[in-house]
Amino acid sequence: MPSAATSPVEGTRSAIWPLLIVGLGTLVVPLDSAVNIDFAAIVTRFALPIPMIQWIVISYVLTQTSLMLTFGRIGDLLGYRRVFLFGTAISTIAFTACALAPTYPALLVGRVVQGIGAGLILSCGPALATSLFPEAMRTQVLARYMMMFAIGGALGPSVFGLLVQHFGWSAVFSFRAPVAAVAFALAWTLPRPVRGAREPFDAAGGVLLAAAMSFMLLALNRLRPPGPETAAFAVLAVAGFVLFYKQERRTAKPIIDFSPFKEPDFAVINLSNVLINLSAFSIMLLAPFYLSRIPGLSLPAAGLVLASSPLGIVIAAPMAGRLARGHKPRLIAVIGTALSSAGLFGISLSGDTPDIPILVLSMGVQGIGIGLFQVAYFDIVTAAIPVQNRGVAGALGMATRTIGTVTGATVLMLVFQSLRTPEPEGFMLAFKATFQFAAAIPAALVFFDLRRGGRRKRPALPRIDSTVDQIGASPSSADEK
Repeated sequence: MPSAATSPVEGTRSAIWPLLIVGLGTLVVPLDSAVNIDFAAIVTRFALPIPMIQWIVISYVLTQTSLMLTFGRIGDLLGYRRVFLFGTAISTIAFTACALAPTYPALLVGRVVQGIGAGLILSCGPALATSLFPEAMRTQVLARYMMMFAIGGALGPSVFGLLVQHFGWSAVFSFRAPVAAVAFALAWTLPRPVRGAREPFDAAGGVLLAAAMSFMLLALNRLRPPGPETAAFAVLAVAGFVLFYKQERRTAKPIIDFSPFKEPDFAVINLSNVLINLSAFSIMLLAPFYLSRIPGLSLPAAGLVLASSPLGIVIAAPMAGRLARGHKPRLIAVIGTALSSAGLFGISLSGDTPDIPILVLSMGVQGIGIGLFQVAYFDIVTAAIPVQNRGVAGALGMATRTIGTVTGATVLMLVFQSLRTPEPEGFMLAFKATFQFAAAIPAALVFFDLRRGGRRKRPALPRIDSTVDQIGASPSSADEK
């Protein structure tokens, strides 16, 4: 058995406690959405020029995303429980350091450390959760894991809006430190992994991947507006990925096995995850500006409106787990993509006089679509990648999600700024058009998938399409895979 494997919990259908521990540790990562509503307070606290606030996001996201796949491979080698423990411990230290930061550079250092902790947690969170239960329960466990992840996204802008008002800018960090600390303490009670043969770690590949991902994210960040450094970062990113691919092809134990990407279905579903999250970020990017134009709407109330989308994910994730018992994950993913498009288009119908119930409903529909898609996506990816590489599978899912979000922040803002005019109605015209653009992305994915489905002569990924058939398999048969 691989070294990262963990003995499934006895009586797993009733033993939800291990999954709650993993969910608690993971919760601190999506709660970082609260930092967005803290920007104004941070600018005031450190007397910053407004453009400097971007480094709060860049330092964190760049660190997390560039290291996530490497951390996933380390989890496959050393055990998901151990990596999760490191992630929660480092996160506890990072949150405390950020909350106590005396200067802005010190805060940025804390954010880098926070990115390391988040990368460790997210890289192995899905793999750790599924390793604690029989393989037959994989889809249901992933659904519950995504539900807990979405709870963090819902609590971030709503609860922390109140905390910032009452306790100041540092609340978005200080209140997460004890949560991470409790998760760290409880994670020691999780089953220890079964030891297996040790495998070498591709350190050169890890360095090349981290460098390539970093340059790619910096290039995306510099697209608005583009300059000479944008082209330089893009060239370095391409060179880094080429060198990484060559390194992985010649090493015996690569960080990423590229063979699944030869299957069109696998490549398409990963690209779809990038594009779905690109379009979804339109809500967090532009909706706060729209809500700020509503007279008398408080910051906590605006946070509750923004929470509608992640609450939709909370509703949809367990629903996707139940649907997976009788339907193929590809169908669930298509339904989710269509609902996401419908919800974003509904937001584009907003008027100068806001109709909050319709806005909340549209965001909820979009969130339900994202929830259905994400569970189906993780099910497809984890089914296609060998069980001993589940750390890389989970990290791939989280990395493509983050890449989509970062790309969305750049592309959608470019669309919005290019369409906005100085006239009083210029904001609403650009707002509507940008959300229509965002809605067109998942709509195009649905059309493309349906066209491909009509031409598909046979399932391109038998292991993916047999996911439902695995339900009912014994834990021992799953381990033998």
